[in-house]
Amino acid sequence: MDNKATATEFQGMLESRGVSRRSFMKLCGTIAVMAGLGEAAAPRVAHALEESVIGASQGDLYPVIWIEGASCTGCTEAFAQIDAPDAATVVLELISLNYSETLSAAAGHSMEEAKAQTIEAGNYILVYEGAVLKGWDGNALRVADKPGYEHLTEAAANATAVVALGSCAVNGGWMAAHPNPSNAMGVQQFLQEEGISTPVINIPGCPPNPEWLCAVLIEYLLLNRLPELNAENKPTQIFGQTIHDNCQRRGHFENGEFVYQFGSPEEAKGYCLYPLGCRGPQTKANCGIVRYNHRRSWCVEAGAPCIGCCEANPMNPGQNWVEVNTPFFKRHRDLRVGDFLIQPEIIAPIVTGVVAVALVIHGFGMKAAGRVPKGAEFEKVRAWDAKHPDKSIGVYKKEDVEAASKKGGDK
Repeated sequence: MDNKATATEFQGMLESRGVSRRSFMKLCGTIAVMAGLGEAAAPRVAHALEESVIGASQGDLYPVIWIEGASCTGCTEAFAQIDAPDAATVVLELISLNYSETLSAAAGHSMEEAKAQTIEAGNYILVYEGAVLKGWDGNALRVADKPGYEHLTEAAANATAVVALGSCAVNGGWMAAHPNPSNAMGVQQFLQEEGISTPVINIPGCPPNPEWLCAVLIEYLLLNRLPELNAENKPTQIFGQTIHDNCQRRGHFENGEFVYQFGSPEEAKGYCLYPLGCRGPQTKANCGIVRYNHRRSWCVEAGAPCIGCCEANPMNPGQNWVEVNTPFFKRHRDLRVGDFLIQPEIIAPIVTGVVAVALVIHGFGMKAAGRVPKGAEFEKVRAWDAKHPDKSIGVYKKEDVEAASKKGGDK
């Protein structure tokens, strides 16, 4: 295919959707960075997209199945509900969304049949949104007249890769918070228990940035490889640094300039939100770089402390972002003793008070039992002053000085 003709045809597709070349190149730069290629590789990504999208328009679409577990569909909303046509819309033309309970035009039997045919054919990516519920023999969530997790088992077994999209899919999210009655868990843990070895890519967030999913899909479609993953199967380029590392308020943190109360002059100056419970130093994600809503802003830039929604241990539902980080506007998480919650900063004065009372009671007990030894007699006149009355520092009664001198002479 002629490169010049391809670029011209692709530019026409962009313009027909109201997308500027500049907007498209910004997206390509973001994809290049998240794919680990560096922003300088943006032209290469743009060229690959041009050829791929033109090819896709001729029927070369890669199949994707999007299954909803126990979710609010917020991840789907974030991915699909854009406020104006943009370059991401064009990128989506690379895939054929063969099944989505939220977005599919079909419904009922015809939609389930499309999913079954895609699974049988193989070579597709499965996007799973929401928690996996195992409670009540899987009947905590039923879809199409069978336990919800059976749909995941069937679709994951024959997929090229599974993308666990959103913190609920990564480790159960807020549904896995104590007491977790539905036995919610993440996709990776569930598939491991079921003995299914299909690669899992974890993309946490509530909701995750839609460009993160775009980057993962594009890297596979263009480079024919899955992204580099860390120990928790999260893309390294996206979740390799903390929010704090790339926060525009970090300079204020280094200078010791903080916001201690909303509505204060410090807040108006854009100081660091750490005292108000910002979880940026402990949460790994590149929110401050990619940002949301077409890179317009993100949580901290909008004036809210990071609540750590990307914190999710895929193999431990108890380490979900809600249980780890609440209450959100407190510096410390709650400590749980059974069903009782308490803040660590309250424990310190309580323990100090208990220890002080115990020491006082112990002292009175020792005194009452006569176990307190008699202390040394108090010197009415310092020994040095008694020997050097002309250089005495203290002021004493004459008789006390004479008595001290005599006592010293007797020795």
